[in-house]
Amino acid sequence: MYAQKNNKDMKNETTPLRLIYPQWQGGIIDHWMPDIPAEDSSRGYYLGAQLLNLLAPESNQKTVEVPVSLDINDRAIEKGISARNVIVKQSKAALDILNENNPDRIITLGGECSVSVVPFTYLAAKYPDDIAVVWIDAHPDINLPYDAYKGYHAMALTACLGMGDEEIINMLPGKFDVSKALIVGLRSWDEGMQARQKELGIKGLAPKYVAEHSTAIMEWLKGIGVSKVVIHFDLDVIDPADMIAGVGVEPDGMKTEEVVRVINDIAAKYDLVGLTVAEPMPRIAIKIRNMLNRLPLLKE
Repeated sequence: MYAQKNNKDMKNETTPLRLIYPQWQGGIIDHWMPDIPAEDSSRGYYLGAQLLNLLAPESNQKTVEVPVSLDINDRAIEKGISARNVIVKQSKAALDILNENNPDRIITLGGECSVSVVPFTYLAAKYPDDIAVVWIDAHPDINLPYDAYKGYHAMALTACLGMGDEEIINMLPGKFDVSKALIVGLRSWDEGMQARQKELGIKGLAPKYVAEHSTAIMEWLKGIGVSKVVIHFDLDVIDPADMIAGVGVEPDGMKTEEVVRVINDIAAKYDLVGLTVAEPMPRIAIKIRNMLNRLPLLKE
């Protein structure tokens, strides 16, 4: 009997924990936005997470924010990861919050892509062998610390799969089997990442395969036989002609309505226990804030 057949009976009715996780240190992104001061663009994910929470529907969900440093100078590369010490500290803080609240379902509003790592591996430990991860992203996020790019957000999916920095991986409560990971909307790879994806055996679907319907995703989920799913939604998966919400502006992406439909189709058939919205880069809001900071009377 397939998982989706009795999904209504299996779904957990508890209220999800809303985790505000404004981690920005995992991204090395200021060179992609020369029109914004480097410090502002680097920390833009922090503001992005606050805006996501402000814009999200009001609910009775318990909301907890992970404490995140705003020190722009604490970004030393150690063991192949930029700002590693800060990321380790903040990951522990996020894990402490989850252990204290013991949620059955988690909504995470980030922050760069690595904000999925702690909540997703927490849920992988809670539902072992019965959970899949659908990673909706223009990029595969399967870098490792020895690769040229040192931003931890590009290592987020591999961390969820139990690969990467030894201390971080040992700290995480669980991991996903590679066979239960699917990347949707994929269309951009760093050097060597296509080969790594093939080597690891991670299935990826380009935007064109989900543009009209979600059949390919639903067939994949049916084939792996799980009842629960976590979904990572990186805003840069959206086609920049439709909306520029993240850092990446790779053409030929998914339309906003297509992403919404995919997520709802999965939630209609499976127990969606984790949902992350990540990588919001509020370019206009940053520019408006900087403009307001230069006007008279406002600071008096």
